[in-house]
Amino acid sequence: MPDVGSRWILARAEFPSLLGALARAGYRVVGPTVRDGAIVYGSIRSVADLPEGWSDRQEPGTYRLERREDRALFGFNVGPHSWKKYQFPPREQLFTLHRDGSSTFEVAPPPGDEPPTAYLGVRACEIAALRIQDRVFVGGAAIDAGYARRKSRRLVVAVQCGQAGGTCFCVSMGTGPAVRDGFDLSLTELIDAGRHEFLVEVGSPEGARVLEGVPLRPADASDVRAGEARVAHAASSMGRTMETEGIHDLLLANLESPAWEDVGRRCLACTNCTLACPTCFCHSTEEVPDLSAEHVERWRRWDSCFNLSFSELHAGSVRTTTSARYRQWLTHKLATWFDQFGSSGCVGCGRCITWCPVGIDLTAEVRAIRSAAARTRSGSGGSP
Repeated sequence: MPDVGSRWILARAEFPSLLGALARAGYRVVGPTVRDGAIVYGSIRSVADLPEGWSDRQEPGTYRLERREDRALFGFNVGPHSWKKYQFPPREQLFTLHRDGSSTFEVAPPPGDEPPTAYLGVRACEIAALRIQDRVFVGGAAIDAGYARRKSRRLVVAVQCGQAGGTCFCVSMGTGPAVRDGFDLSLTELIDAGRHEFLVEVGSPEGARVLEGVPLRPADASDVRAGEARVAHAASSMGRTMETEGIHDLLLANLESPAWEDVGRRCLACTNCTLACPTCFCHSTEEVPDLSAEHVERWRRWDSCFNLSFSELHAGSVRTTTSARYRQWLTHKLATWFDQFGSSGCVGCGRCITWCPVGIDLTAEVRAIRSAAARTRSGSGGSP
C-alpha cells in the first residue's frame, strides 16, 4: 500500500481507475463539470463528466469558457461554485418540532444521510477556505452538528494549479498556488510533448487506502521537478496582487475614507460576491409550519451582509447605505476576521472580482484606501 508522503505517477489512460477506486471505497464523487457556460461543481461518475480540454478567461465582471489545445482535465481556474455548497448547504433543515398531543413539542433532528463524499479538484486556495469554514463551524465551543458530520465524511482530492486566472491573487494571501497539506490525495497534471500523466501525492492513510489496486508507478526526481515547475509557473502569473502588510489597522483607521462612498456608488448590493465567496458564512433562519400547527420545521439559508434586512434591529437597519454594507463586508473579511478567527477571511481566489456584475475589484479598493490615507497624511504634514 502507498505510504503517506509517497509520490506516484498515474497515466491519463488510467484516470478512470482512480474514479473507480473512489466509488469502491464508498465515496460519492463531486468535482468540476461544464454546465450552463461555466465550470461548476457537480456529480462525477466518469471522466466524460470532467471539463476535458476546457479552460476559462476571467477578469473583473467577465467569465468565458475557452477551448484548450490539449486534453487537460484540470486546465482551468476556480469557477462560481465553492466547496461550501457541500459543507454548508445553501438551504438546510436544522430540526423539526412535533406536537405530542399537548402543549409540549418533541424536537427531532434532520436525517443525517449524506454519503461519504470525495471532493475532486480542490485547489490550494480552496483548502485554505475549507480550513476557515471548519474554524467557524466546528472550531469553537459551539459545534454545528451537520457541518461536523459532513466534514468527518469528506475526502479531499486536491489538484495543484498549473496556471493562474486573471483575478487570482492567492500568492498575496499566502494560500497558494501550491497545495502543501490538508489533502488526502494531491494531483499534479503533467502535460508536455507526448506526455499526459498525473503526479499523485498521498496525504493521509485514507488516501493511501483509496489507491490500493490503482495502476501506479513510483515517481522519480524528474517527475517531482516537473510538478514543481507547473506550480511555480502559476505562482509567477497571478492576475492580481494585494498588499496585506498592516491591512488590519489600515482599514479600521480609515472607516470614513472617501473610497467607501466611491465604491458604494458602483456597488449593486446584489450579493454575488458573498454567495461566490468560499468563506462567507452569513445566514438566516426561518420557521415553516404546517396548516395544522402540529408540525414546524426550522431551516437555515444563506444570507448576505449586503442585504438591507440583514442588519435590521427593532428600530430598522443598522447599515442603510450600500457604502456602509460594502465597508462592513471588506473590513470584516480583511481586518476584524483576524480578531475573530486569527486569520484573514480572504483566500485570494478572485471569485468576488470575476462574478461582480460591475467588476468591482477588492484589491483595487484596498489600494484606493491606502492612497486616500497616504494623501491625508501628506496633507497634514505626516509622512506618506
